[in-house]
Amino acid sequence: MDNAVPPGPAAPGPRRRDRHGRGMRGPVAPPQVPLSASRAEAFADLVQDSVERLERRWPQLADIDFLVLEVPRLDGPGSSWNDEAVPLGGTVPARDGRRARVVVYRRPVEIRTKGRDERAALVHEIVVEQVAELLGLTPETVDPRYGED
Repeated sequence: MDNAVPPGPAAPGPRRRDRHGRGMRGPVAPPQVPLSASRAEAFADLVQDSVERLERRWPQLADIDFLVLEVPRLDGPGSSWNDEAVPLGGTVPARDGRRARVVVYRRPVEIRTKGRDERAALVHEIVVEQVAELLGLTPETVDPRYGED
């Protein structure tokens, strides 16, 4: 065995592909695309975008907390659903040192919309309506483009 071939140098770093050519090949999408954003995170981003849009006109919105909940809760024991539609959002006025809150319910909004653009429009409508209720104004005053398609 005088003509045995010596082994090649060891490859630096972790092995990316197995001996059959399978395995991780590289990134699936460009770095600017969020692959791991869940539906809940994407929905929260829609609410945040709507709030930022309104904050330019109404700086006092910085004193209001904006929350996303999955579904509306029943208020206390013995409460039951009525025949009215499921709420898409709600408000909690400021009291006892707590800040005012605007709540948007994710699942009822997702059920009523088909795509991201339609969902973004409905979320903005809900946020405008709830902010108008807290400020004691009409939705058209809060956002002059309210109700436009």
